Amino acid sequence: MPKESNFENIKKLRELTGAGFKDCNNAIKETKGDIAKSIEYLRVKGITKASKKMKRSAKEGLICITNSNDASSIIEINSETDFVAKNDEYIKFCEELSKINFSKKGNINELKKTKMSNGIIVEENLVNLISKMGEKISISRNDYIHFEKSYNFSYIHNSLKNNIGKLGVIVSLQSNKLNDIVSDFGKKLAMHIAASNPLALDEKNINPEILDKEKEMITEELKNSGKSKDIIEKISIGKIEKFKQENTLLNQNWIMNPKKKVKEILEDLNVGIIIKAFVRYKIGK
Repeated sequence: MPKESNFENIKKLRELTGAGFKDCNNAIKETKGDIAKSIEYLRVKGITKASKKMKRSAKEGLICITNSNDASSIIEINSETDFVAKNDEYIKFCEELSKINFSKKGNINELKKTKMSNGIIVEENLVNLISKMGEKISISRNDYIHFEKSYNFSYIHNSLKNNIGKLGVIVSLQSNKLNDIVSDFGKKLAMHIAASNPLALDEKNINPEILDKEKEMITEELKNSGKSKDIIEKISIGKIEKFKQENTLLNQNWIMNPKKKVKEILEDLNVGIIIKAFVRYKIGK
């Protein structure tokens, strides 16, 4: 193959795949100038590279939210470094992924098989991005919430762009109608959840495993206190009750007015608001 033709093929392959000069040069040589086979060659090579990188830790990345009035989705896409998380191509990928997550109502299997704007499915685009960025990139978790007669609100802390950042919250409120009171409370509640990190809406919704672990820690802490078994049991019950109060949304002190609990604010508003669900993601947690 003439050198000029070889160079043009490498240039074309780079434009089509975004791969580096050396990889494209090797692909062209291996496939004797066949562009289609070269793309497949790089794709397979990219998967090999990606599989090695997937063993590494990825604690940076972005939280992305997509909203409508009565539905919200949230997704966490991780990278190894904050440098990649601020890359324009990475951000664009995350933005499109967030919209797909919303359209697929949080179904991760459907999401991975959905074609993106470039005509390639999500999981293949992910592999290509890993190969190009040289880092592990992964979709670590995603959620979608929707209820009838509900209104959804969201909050992104220190947003990089609209609905993109390092900490995100979506929350769904049931109400007969959307008015200024509901809107104001919904926005503030999303901020409260971001700041206070509740584990559940109320006591009965706390994961029993979390409570068991907390009880073990408290018992271990009190074991060498010199107190009797009965006293330790009473102290333990009190500490667990305090843990429940501090970690359930309805029982937390309202960040806008710490003298009142969230459930008391709802009672004061007296407009029939019911908190249906919430999701809080912090990057790498």
